[in-house]
Amino acid sequence: MNLSNNKILITGGGSGIGLGLTERFILENNTVIICGRREELLKEVSDRYDNVIAYTCDLSTQSGREELYNWVSKEHSDLNVLVNNAGIQNWMHIDDADFYDKAKLEVETNVMAPLHLTSMFVKLKELNTVINVTSGLAYVQIAKVPVYCATKAFFHSFTLSLRHMLKDRNIEAIEVIPPAINTDLGGKGIHAAYPQVSDFVEAVFQQLYEGKQEITWGFSEDMAKASPEVIAETFDKMNAA
Repeated sequence: MNLSNNKILITGGGSGIGLGLTERFILENNTVIICGRREELLKEVSDRYDNVIAYTCDLSTQSGREELYNWVSKEHSDLNVLVNNAGIQNWMHIDDADFYDKAKLEVETNVMAPLHLTSMFVKLKELNTVINVTSGLAYVQIAKVPVYCATKAFFHSFTLSLRHMLKDRNIEAIEVIPPAINTDLGGKGIHAAYPQVSDFVEAVFQQLYEGKQEITWGFSEDMAKASPEVIAETFDKMNAA
């Protein structure tokens, strides 16, 4: 991936890892479109940076995704990078009364949304890169966030196939696989003890400079290389509580 002079769409680019990627891409002389549901948050970011364009939409709905694509294809047809970053994480148990409703929204947001967006945006003539943000929990699961882990395992698997499918079209498929990072994913303060977004993003860009298509760091790097025995042992330790 050429890291400069791109026009990039980052879903969920107003906070967390999405915001970290947005700010770092700006430093590399790119134009970044960020989208999400929180208009005030998006506006705050776009007001802060000249090279950021904000678009408010609900990616959990088919109509919201189609509206986003139609707007981009009309107003920003030179978009050449799609970053599927937006996602939600619910702490829940199978016995919860609202388990199914939460699970359905999580699958729609974490799986169906990026699948739908990717299927549309690869139609853009200038698109040359798709970046999918998955998780180290694609390799080993925490039962307190069961559907989140499953959606990330799905998305990891899909990205491998997507890379193969897009090879003949010269569209690069990159997977960014974060460990737990200090963001509000899952709720404020839950991940406060984990590494900062800025540290992770610097590691991501170093690996992008190196031309890597599967980007890991810390825990996710360890799990990507782990044997089945280590995965099983890590699962038991993570779920012991």
